[in-house]
Amino acid sequence: MNILFLLIYFTLFALILGSAFALMWGNIKSINDEMNKQPLKHPEAPIPGEQVMYVDLNKERLEQLYQTND
Repeated sequence: MNILFLLIYFTLFALILGSAFALMWGNIKSINDEMNKQPLKHPEAPIPGEQVMYVDLNKERLEQLYQTND
């Protein structure tokens, strides 16, 4: 009777151990796949080489703007 219980115990133990390993393997694989994906670009992001409008707010430029308004 003890041998039967030991056989059932170790069989279930091996199933649980295999399931836990498969779960860890699947999680690590999905994390690695997610990390290797290209990040999504914003739809309004400029294409490389495209000219972009910007505002120059350095100190000298602001001083020139305020002096011309006086």
